[in-house]
Amino acid sequence: MNWKETYAHKLVSASDAVKHISSGDRVVVAHAVGEPCHLVEALVENHEAYEDVEIVHMVAMGCADYVKPELKKHFRHNAVFVGRTTRDAICEGRADYTPCFFHEVPRLFRESLPVDVALIHVTEPDQHGYCSFGVSVDYTKPAAEVARVVIAQINPQMPRTHGDTFIHMDDIDYAVFHDAPLIELGAARIGEVEKLIGENCASLVKDGDTLQLGIGAIPDAVLLFLKDKKDLGIHSEMISDGVVELVEAGVITNKRKNFHKGACVVTFLMGGKRLYDFIDNNPMVQMFPVDYVNDPRVAMQNDNLVSINSAVQVDLMGQVVSESIGNMQISGVGGQVDFVRAAAFSKGGRSIIAMPSTAAKGTVSKIVALIDEGSAVTTSRNDVDYVVTEYGVAKLKGKTLRERAEALIYIAHPDFRAELAKVYEERFCRILNI
Repeated sequence: MNWKETYAHKLVSASDAVKHISSGDRVVVAHAVGEPCHLVEALVENHEAYEDVEIVHMVAMGCADYVKPELKKHFRHNAVFVGRTTRDAICEGRADYTPCFFHEVPRLFRESLPVDVALIHVTEPDQHGYCSFGVSVDYTKPAAEVARVVIAQINPQMPRTHGDTFIHMDDIDYAVFHDAPLIELGAARIGEVEKLIGENCASLVKDGDTLQLGIGAIPDAVLLFLKDKKDLGIHSEMISDGVVELVEAGVITNKRKNFHKGACVVTFLMGGKRLYDFIDNNPMVQMFPVDYVNDPRVAMQNDNLVSINSAVQVDLMGQVVSESIGNMQISGVGGQVDFVRAAAFSKGGRSIIAMPSTAAKGTVSKIVALIDEGSAVTTSRNDVDYVVTEYGVAKLKGKTLRERAEALIYIAHPDFRAELAKVYEERFCRILNI
């Protein structure tokens, strides 16, 4: 039987496909905008057929109806990263959170969390029978490789991406054809504070550097201030629309990369149609599983690697909290520590923690004397390099605790500097001129 016959034989409806999921199964759902929403909706609609199905994924971009209180006997969500749609369920004890560095998630599926069913979202097969994982390779491909059953949403609107992104029809058990646009992210709102942070971060970027960027207003603002740079490269867990503009402007060329020269290396993508059109069949963008892209031992091979990540709080010792507010888990470690450590090992590398100086409409300082009780430290004080706010840049690596506290107070919001200075003076018995 050739692959075309195999494909025709495996085509089923979504409602029929999810009947091959059994009570007690562990179901891994493809990541972020690669989520196969049509399959997930069918799974939820069939909830009466299940008890205690464990649903595992990172960022859920769909509606995540499986975490509704009335479905708790049918589904239990296990988040490896907490998103907006699943946060309340975790805080209320109806779902679970498993801490894990992003680059180690595939290992979880190989060793600790055996996968019964993988729900994936891929392109139509090419002339050789291979489908591309498109925007979500990350943990999605490794999960499919170890799953007992693979159910694929086949979507002609999924961009075909290059790299280690393919699965053959022989390795798909059930195929569901569903033609639908990908989830798109709206443009982040970049205000004056974000612009100042972006400008301060950009001051640390040199011609020829290789960048790791996240998503949101601050990474987008950084990109605004890189237009005078030359021959930047990308090795990042993800990119979004702002990178496309810099490629088109000739700023990002990847020409001076010493590792994967000429290519933007990523593991997943989130953005809008402009990004999806750009990556479609574009050999400049090379995608690989996250246990390659984010592994610090791999990423560090890029000389002059600059990582830029965000935070909820930084204390005066330099401890970085990025995933919780007190006892409330609001996100996850993601790739922050992966790339902070990769940058530390990179020849000429730098890591940046960038954040506004305040939260809650200016009523709360994000630079604090002590982190909130119950908060999880994401990046340790031993790992942190630069911290950036709209008020400046604090270089912490190589500094004493006293010097760190001084540098951080100077980039705190002016409304909170006196309060922080008082704590500093009590601790170090030294007057701080602010």
